[in-house]
Amino acid sequence: MQSEGAGPANGGVSFWWSQVGTPTPRPPLPGSTDADVCIVGAGYTGLWTAYYLKRAQPDLRVVVLEARFAGYGASGRNGGWLTNSVTGGREQYVRAGDRGPAIVQQKALNESVTEVIQVAEREGIDAHIVRGGELEVARNAAQLARLRAKAASEATWPHTDTELLDAAATSARVAVAGAVGGLWHPHCATLHPARLVAGLADAVERLGVTIHEDTAVTAIEEGRARTGRGDVRARHVIRATEGFTPGLAGERRTLLPMNSSLVVTEPLPADVWESIGWHGREALGDFAHAYIYAQRTADDRIAFGGRGVPYRYGSRTDTDGATHPETIDTLTGLLRTFFPAARDAAIDHAWCGVLGVPRDWSASVGHDPRTGLGWAGGYVGTGVTATNLAGRTLADLVLGHDTEITRLPWVGHRARRWEPEPLRWLGVQALYRAYHAADRQEASGRPTTSPLARAADVVAGR
Repeated sequence: MQSEGAGPANGGVSFWWSQVGTPTPRPPLPGSTDADVCIVGAGYTGLWTAYYLKRAQPDLRVVVLEARFAGYGASGRNGGWLTNSVTGGREQYVRAGDRGPAIVQQKALNESVTEVIQVAEREGIDAHIVRGGELEVARNAAQLARLRAKAASEATWPHTDTELLDAAATSARVAVAGAVGGLWHPHCATLHPARLVAGLADAVERLGVTIHEDTAVTAIEEGRARTGRGDVRARHVIRATEGFTPGLAGERRTLLPMNSSLVVTEPLPADVWESIGWHGREALGDFAHAYIYAQRTADDRIAFGGRGVPYRYGSRTDTDGATHPETIDTLTGLLRTFFPAARDAAIDHAWCGVLGVPRDWSASVGHDPRTGLGWAGGYVGTGVTATNLAGRTLADLVLGHDTEITRLPWVGHRARRWEPEPLRWLGVQALYRAYHAADRQEASGRPTTSPLARAADVVAGR
C-alpha cells in the first residue's frame, strides 16, 4: 500500500511485471547467424508462433528477436481479457450473403480461448486464469439501446451464446453503480498477462527455441532480419511487432500505435467485495464510445483501463509504461463512479502501452511462400486470444500445411496504409474528442446514440 499522500507507482512497464519481477535478461544476438525461421517480436504472437512451430517440427531452427525483453510490449501490459472478439466484427467476412466465413472465424476464436487455457495447464503456467465469461454493462439509455441492438444481432449468429440481462441480473453479477442492463457470454477468461507471457517464453525455450533480447530489429527483408548486432538469415521471417511495427523500416504507416492505460487498486477488503459482488470474476466492459475494461485480479484488486492520450505524433511509443497524470485521474474517477464502495481504495499502480490498429480496424495474418515473409497483428486490443490463433495459423503457413485455420477469412487480408502526418495525428485526436463528447451527451440524458459518435465511426472507417 502506498504511503499517506504518495501517488501511485507510474510505469515500470506494468503492474503485472512489478508483481512477478522483471525477468533475468536473455543474451542478445552475438552476431550474424542462420535459422530456418526468424521471428521478430517476443510477445504473444511471436512466442505462440515459435511454440507451435517447434511442437510440429522439433528440428526447426527457430530464433526470436526482441528489442527489450519477452513480454515488454502489450503482452505484458494488457487488461488480461482472454476473449473471443472478432476484431473489426464478423460482418466484414460476409460475402454476398454467405455467413460461412464469419461463422468459422468466430468458432476458431472461441476454440482459441480453450486452447490457451489448455496450453497453460499442459506447460505448468500459473497465469491466474479464471473462465468467468465477459459482462458488458450499460449505464444510460443510449448505451442500453446499443446493448439491446447488439444482443439482437448476436442472437442471429451461432457460437455467440450471449445472455441479455436486466438491471437486477446485471447487478447480481457485478454491482456497477447505475447499470441498467448487461450482456454476458461464456467465451472469456481473465488472467495475469505477465505470468502468461513469461511462462510461454520459458516453454518455447524448453522446446529449443532461441530468444535473443536487447536486440532491436531495424528492418525486415526477404531472407533476413537486420539488427545493430548482426543479421539473422532465414528462409522465413515473421513480423510479430504489433504496436511497435512503425519502428521498422518501411512500416511507419502499416499500424497505428494506439495508447491504452490502466490503474489498479490496492487489494480490497472482504466487506467491499461483499458490496460489489463480482464473485464470478467476469471480464467487465461497458457500452460507452470511449469504453472501459476491467477485471477483479487474483489478489482481489480492481484493474481498470481505458483510453488516455490515444496517440502520440509520428507513431511514437513510450519507453517504460508511464502514463499522463490526467489519465490516471480520469480512470480513477471512473473506477470510483462505477464502484462507490471502492471510493476510498488507494490506486497502487498506473501504466500504459500501445496496441496495433490497422486502417480498417481488422486483424490479419499472412505469409508469402515465395519470399518467406509473414506477419500477424492489428488486434486492436483483442490480442490475448487472437495471438494464439495467429501463432497456430502462421506455423501451418510456414510449414506449408493446408488446414482449416489457414483458410480462415483473416488470412492474407491487407488493410490500406494510414494517412501521413499531420493528418494521422489530427484524425485520431478529433476521433476521440468526438467519442468523449458523445459519451458526455449520453450521460447527460440523450436517449439515443450521439451523432458525434456516428460521424467518428465513419471517419475511423469502422
